[in-house]
Amino acid sequence: RRLMSGGPTVEPPQPGSLNSALARNIAALERRRRDEASAAPRNERAAQAISDFAGTMTFVYLHLAIFALWIAINVGWLPILPKFDESLVVLAMIASVEAIFISTFVLISQNRMAAQAEKRAELDLQISLLAEHEITKVVAMVDAIADHLGVRHEARDEVDELKRDVAPENVLDAISEREEEEEARDAERKAD
Repeated sequence: RRLMSGGPTVEPPQPGSLNSALARNIAALERRRRDEASAAPRNERAAQAISDFAGTMTFVYLHLAIFALWIAINVGWLPILPKFDESLVVLAMIASVEAIFISTFVLISQNRMAAQAEKRAELDLQISLLAEHEITKVVAMVDAIADHLGVRHEARDEVDELKRDVAPENVLDAISEREEEEEARDAERKAD
């Protein structure tokens, strides 16, 4: 529901009103990021710094200025210096070598970020599994309390299903089986 003025019925929390557990978690994650960044090998930190700089407009403007000056001098538009690369082959070679190195630095940074993302995904999965287990136990406890108090409800089958623990291995197996079935159907369609 909304108020007559169109705003939310409950005012949003004020800055600094995070609960202590959330504030602690944010601080712990930030500390972990800093520790991982400082523990990274020097070559990875260098690759990250180069990738970070290569992804800025300063990098683009710097290259635009250098290339424009190089071209202007070597085609004769700016005779402040003698031509030193009339065919612009040296410029093309420098740009090609630079592109190779920058793409390598970017790949190194992406590999490091992918490893971090994999760790975070693993943590998310573990937390989700723990939350699923805890919720299952809470549902079982609430159902037991309802039974003890003689409270009847129409969702008996649904509650019984919610009280069952989920085995992650079974979920992964079911996903794999479904993917294999889809691939088999796709292969049959392509064969027809």
